[in-house]
Amino acid sequence: MLIGKPTTDDIRTPVTGTPVTHPFLQISPRISVLPIIHGSGDFAIEVRRVMLSEDFDCLAVPLPASFQADVERAIAFLPSVTAVLQEEPTTFAASEWTPESDLADEDDDDRSFSYVPVDPCQPVIAALRIAMQEHMPRAFVDLETDRFRPQGSVLPDPYAIKRLPIEKFAAGLLPAIPRPEGQARDRVLVMADRLAELEQRYERILFVCEFTHWPWVKDAYERLRESRAESQEPRADGSDASPSTINDQPSTPTDDDVEPTSIHAVNPRTLLFLLGEIPFITALYEQARAELDDDENLSIDGIKQLLLATRDRYRDDLGKRARRISPQLLRTFLKYVRNLSLIHRRLAPDFYSMIVAAQQLAGDPFAIHLAELVREYPFTDRLPFPELDMGIDRAELPDGDVVEMKSRLPGPPVTWTNLQLTRRPPQPDREKFAMEWNPFRQCSWPPEDEKIERFRTHVKDHALSMLGQDLANSEKFTTSLKDGLDIRETLRNWHTGDLYVKVIPPSRGNLDCVVMLFDSPADPREYPWRITWFAEHHDESTLSLFATDFQEDVIGPGIATSTYGGAMFLFPPRPVEDIWRDRQFDVADTLEERLLLAACTHSRERHIAVLSDAPPGIAWRRIAKRSGKRLVHVPLAKFSQETVGQLRTFHVLNGQEVRSYAEHFIRRV
Repeated sequence: MLIGKPTTDDIRTPVTGTPVTHPFLQISPRISVLPIIHGSGDFAIEVRRVMLSEDFDCLAVPLPASFQADVERAIAFLPSVTAVLQEEPTTFAASEWTPESDLADEDDDDRSFSYVPVDPCQPVIAALRIAMQEHMPRAFVDLETDRFRPQGSVLPDPYAIKRLPIEKFAAGLLPAIPRPEGQARDRVLVMADRLAELEQRYERILFVCEFTHWPWVKDAYERLRESRAESQEPRADGSDASPSTINDQPSTPTDDDVEPTSIHAVNPRTLLFLLGEIPFITALYEQARAELDDDENLSIDGIKQLLLATRDRYRDDLGKRARRISPQLLRTFLKYVRNLSLIHRRLAPDFYSMIVAAQQLAGDPFAIHLAELVREYPFTDRLPFPELDMGIDRAELPDGDVVEMKSRLPGPPVTWTNLQLTRRPPQPDREKFAMEWNPFRQCSWPPEDEKIERFRTHVKDHALSMLGQDLANSEKFTTSLKDGLDIRETLRNWHTGDLYVKVIPPSRGNLDCVVMLFDSPADPREYPWRITWFAEHHDESTLSLFATDFQEDVIGPGIATSTYGGAMFLFPPRPVEDIWRDRQFDVADTLEERLLLAACTHSRERHIAVLSDAPPGIAWRRIAKRSGKRLVHVPLAKFSQETVGQLRTFHVLNGQEVRSYAEHFIRRV
């Protein structure tokens, strides 16, 4: 199973006195390269391991020098997440004027920004953070570009770094790394040139860059050294060599004039669009860092913590209506997530796979709680910077402008997919729906009526089978096995050599009343709503119930949710007086006794099926005996608790016309 903690042999620990960086990842004796995948917590840990295990006197990162001051200033505010923005120049295209084009220009906002996400799980930010703490010189060696062109690359899952040395990881990627072109090529040339300049001042340099750049930076560095060596050799005629070029391009492309950078805080609700890891996992990394706790395997263990936290919040929100999230269900969830991850060619699960698995196994409410908890990031102190709202490659600035955003540290390409989840309306809307409720118009939702009627039939059939079993006897086998071999009686008479079979006579009588007590003893304060509903057609029962107050949980226009505490079903249906207003039942002390009194009064058969956790006590049997009835107990434990939990939750509609759109608001728990 891929989702689990690696063994102690899988987690590599540095050996004192030996270099951590492999010679394969060295550009020169003074420059070591640490290739990373942007936005990965696993690679942020790898960066920390390398930097704290080996002595370096300079850190080089693939960012332009114009970002250095604000990025380092923003790092000081971690764990609060910020973004360092740099506006790009606006381009204007000359064209013939028309009234339509004028209106289009007014509506079109083509402002764009490149930005650096100051993310704790961003390996480049993690390297700068450690270098600042260790007072190590930092060099921003990337090319200054006024219009940045991000190029995402499909790379293996970062979790592989837990089981594979980084030099083998890098070597395996070499055949698949394309040659850079255009701006990416210029950036590679500039980074190689500036690394060569740093080499003149520092003995040990660590260069942190993405996997798609490091082999070409090394190639450009070697060509640069060769060209400089050739330029210093005199020609045969005594003249100096002409300046060399690298790959037919100038060795040092010129920097563009760029705008100054600025620091912006990020709306905590939109951090999902900025961070490399999901916000909940990012918070776990920061919490482990603050508490000096183990964070080597948080990319997987954090998923388990996320599930447990979601389960607790789900239970607190829905109470008794919540589905039981058992360890077996969580185990199935993890298996499901693992299989989805393998289908998507991943080792660790992504956000979408977790939400899909939660919806399939535990319903929309659990999936919604998981999605909301994923976005939570507790380190949201008020910062002295303007706040922006992030989106998918877009952001809303404090002045209300929506602009294009380009990350200077782009991770692997992300695919956004729609997933249909029915969520609870906001509290203001729920209050509005509750105020518009007409108390004189109430009805049920037909799909739930069909389910509870099928369950009533199942309970009735089970009770009838129990009646027949009470009259069963055994007789010696002659010519027919009848109702099956009676093992107990056969063993008792083993010495005689005779076989005994069961004889179950047909049950006498029928059942026309089923009492279901889901919560016994029931607290009257918890179940204040008591009503008798009459059948709309011949396939429904006359139903008397006590349940939670539906007006406290209005989920849509004319749609509310309630939970059965107990119910009495009369089938075939017939008109009866509302048992909750019938004075002859006022002698009952509890809600359960009132249902039983009504069942004994209105039932035309001798037997009454009672579904409950515990068998009927003396008081209940005395009530039945007075009316000449007999209670047949059907244990609630014989049925799936998940099924019973789903049946207990039902919806109340404010009029039959609501049934036409109720399914758009009803969530299956």
